[in-house]
Amino acid sequence: RKEFAGAVEAVASTGGQFCPPIMGAVGFVMAEFLGISYTKVMLAAIVPALLCLLFAVLAQVVSNFANEYYDYVAGTDKKGREGPRRGVTEGTIHNTNEVMPFMEKTVKELLKDDTIDQENTHHPEVILVVGVNGVGKTTTIGKLSGKLHKEGKKVLLAAADTFRAAASEQLTIWAERTGADIVKHAEGADPAAVAFDAVSAAKARGVDVVLIDTAGRLQTKVNLMEELAKISRVIKKVIPDAPHQTLLVLDATTGQNAISQAKNFGEIVPLTGVVLTKLDGTAKGGVVLSVHEELHVPIKWIGLGEREDDLDRFHPDDFAKALFETEDHILGESTKV
Repeated sequence: RKEFAGAVEAVASTGGQFCPPIMGAVGFVMAEFLGISYTKVMLAAIVPALLCLLFAVLAQVVSNFANEYYDYVAGTDKKGREGPRRGVTEGTIHNTNEVMPFMEKTVKELLKDDTIDQENTHHPEVILVVGVNGVGKTTTIGKLSGKLHKEGKKVLLAAADTFRAAASEQLTIWAERTGADIVKHAEGADPAAVAFDAVSAAKARGVDVVLIDTAGRLQTKVNLMEELAKISRVIKKVIPDAPHQTLLVLDATTGQNAISQAKNFGEIVPLTGVVLTKLDGTAKGGVVLSVHEELHVPIKWIGLGEREDDLDRFHPDDFAKALFETEDHILGESTKV
């Protein structure tokens, strides 16, 4: 897939860059040595030049399709990929019209989340939020805080990302906007100390949910592992079974890079769920299946835009329906398998 998509993109780029100069050179030669009017040559060259441009655009479309298809195929486990064959063998699928409904059902079962009932059963519920810088981690915490506040829950935010400049300031704005308390220290302070103070304050104030922001310096993997492990240790001194949830935030538009990040964080800290941001139509849906297959943890939330309300629960049924939804005329006449 990478080789194919790369080749197509190279062709598209080459066509877009070199078609106009080539046509110009041809026109110059014909005008100078054959005595043909340069204007006429250029007018005659417009059609092939437009065809060149059209080819470049089509090549890019094909490249995007190749990436989309790969993300879907790579995201399905053996059960998902062999689903149609198994359906035919077992007699579940009798004709082509039954393939999409069968795959929809398979994906629903694959992405089913059995842990929702276990959420927010502690007082306070401590949620550790992890992810690399730039994926929308702090924004996701702010949106989640807003949702919880609207549900009548008292929320406290912990600015434990003391490394990134202005991280605590950004979280402070979200705290003010969503009516949450916040615990923060000076920039460069010990993140574990921030987490400890936040959990202690939450327990004393009768807070319902604690959301802990963390650093995302994945390039310093060993240091990050030690930092997250220390945060977990110190909050257990206050609440022995905390953190109750550890959510990994991923940018859905990064495709296979998101899968790589998921794998790395899965090795650093035990994850209980995933939040996919920027899944607003520009992202590929196949990344949902890929992340689930890599981590074997449920997708909890999806970010659909920039507004405060653009964070929704992930519903496997709705996702599967949208993924395999198609018009009847596309499938054509029913054909016996």
